[in-house]
Amino acid sequence: MESRRNNLVYIGNELQARGGTPTSIDILAPLLRAEGFTVHTASSKKNQLLRLSDMLTTIIRDHKSTDAVLIDTYSTRNFWYAVFCSQLCQILKVKYILILRGGKLASRLEKNPNLFRGVLQGAYINIVPSVFMAESLKTNKIFNYRYIPNSVNLQNYPFKFREKTRPRLLWVRSFAEIYNPLLALKVLEDLLKDHPEAKLCMVGPQKDESYEECQAYAREKNLPVDFPGLLSKEEWVKLSSDYDIFLNTTDVDNTPVSVIEAMALGLPVVSTNVGGMPFLIENGKTGLLVPPGDVNAMLSQINFLLEKPEEAQKISLAAREKVEAFDWEVVKLEWVDLLGR
Repeated sequence: MESRRNNLVYIGNELQARGGTPTSIDILAPLLRAEGFTVHTASSKKNQLLRLSDMLTTIIRDHKSTDAVLIDTYSTRNFWYAVFCSQLCQILKVKYILILRGGKLASRLEKNPNLFRGVLQGAYINIVPSVFMAESLKTNKIFNYRYIPNSVNLQNYPFKFREKTRPRLLWVRSFAEIYNPLLALKVLEDLLKDHPEAKLCMVGPQKDESYEECQAYAREKNLPVDFPGLLSKEEWVKLSSDYDIFLNTTDVDNTPVSVIEAMALGLPVVSTNVGGMPFLIENGKTGLLVPPGDVNAMLSQINFLLEKPEEAQKISLAAREKVEAFDWEVVKLEWVDLLGR
């Protein structure tokens, strides 16, 4: 007999509704609905105070009919949404589940130990999308967690086998300081010295002044860079077929979906070795890892892929095999087991 599909409230930043990059709530909520769950979401409000108010109001309005409140938990200012919403759930005696997304949540445990520990321990369960976060919780003696990775629909990501690796670099992320987009431009600047045909495409919306900083740097150095802005998933997947190496330049990370998507598409990934990245990428096997902010190290690994296309192909194939475990058809079984009871 099939388990009853529960009524859920999902709290997160619905950026897609206001023209931003889709976040976890934009992706996971529709998938859960397709599995038979009733999911009410909040919030797509642009103003942060109005967003928090909408989140809290939604929990209050639906708390008697909901079976659980899912809360996307980030590590920067949005961290406080999770704090206030979880405390409201405790007051209303509503079961809540934290989904630990932020790459700096481990440092939050050090910065706000009593507050954050109470929030985590009060949860019905804490979902960790990376082994990195699981290890952090275990180290801090918090054991009410469950590993459920970020997912993609692999059928939407056609694998491309690249016979030759060209110096065509793709970067996909929001333009935010913590993702260090300027590093990609500095790498390109040096790559052009030996590969004048090199090119970079940086896909993503503006989040802070780093977007203008990158454009100004590209103009000043006369770099061959495209800034197409925010693209739909379908648009950037199509675009990816014209590029051969994926760069992840971030200073802070957990298990980014954009990197999983790149691995699925057959793009060998050169990433900074931060947060959950070494748990996602096995250096030299499913991708290449370099120290954060290190232009020379990233350039060296790009040159390795260019000079040894057979190694790039091996990495590409191994990465695709790795992310098959992130396919929604696999991951959804974990969600249904957790929520459908």
